[in-house]
Amino acid sequence: MTPKVRLHLDQPLAPGQLLAPDRDQANYLFAVMRLAPGDRILAFNGRDGEWVAEVTQASKRGGALIVVEQTRPVQLPPDLWLLFAPIKKARTDFIVEKATEMGAARILPVQTDFTNSERLRQDRLQAHALEAAEQCGGTYVPEVADLQPLSKLLASWDPSRRILWCDEARVGSVHSLKGLERGPWAILIGPEGGFSPAEQAKLAALPFVTPVSLGPRILRADTAAVAALSLWQAELGDWTGA
Repeated sequence: MTPKVRLHLDQPLAPGQLLAPDRDQANYLFAVMRLAPGDRILAFNGRDGEWVAEVTQASKRGGALIVVEQTRPVQLPPDLWLLFAPIKKARTDFIVEKATEMGAARILPVQTDFTNSERLRQDRLQAHALEAAEQCGGTYVPEVADLQPLSKLLASWDPSRRILWCDEARVGSVHSLKGLERGPWAILIGPEGGFSPAEQAKLAALPFVTPVSLGPRILRADTAAVAALSLWQAELGDWTGA
């Protein structure tokens, strides 16, 4: 029977390895889920794949497990980053969670001219990415970077990584990613209100930026992130089977 609990444990995973959940994890395993010695969970750390681990000691403040066997090797996502301007808290959380589920390798919040949020709790967003990986069966947890100005990020950008710019000014045109080369990419989603004229001019002038439409309607920022990730994955990512 497949274990019902799946948990990220930032500890080495190998046969016979002893695992010590932290206090919050122990409370979840032994107080909330009521696991007892002999029960099994699925564990992953983002590096060593997914493993079955068996409870050897159960305590609300500690407890212990032992690694039994590997169920899956680590599955790395495609080399795709998501750049997005933070919006309201719940919707920013949604973007991070869905980007993790949909296979973004790195998530970078950016400050734009029209960004409403000037501060982010990077550790809280990283925790959301971890929880999303636990729930979706992922074996990799993307890094969520600290918020930084878009202008600063572009100034030091490696041009070998192309940017797919979701340009709301192109609304109504047919979206197409056909003909784009595989390789390292980043998707750029703007804030509520879009990019400023200065930012649009800057992006349009950069040779490594490819503007694209997301169809006939202007999408909310969180919807646009999901739509763009879906389009890229279906055409260039690991949804294609190539």
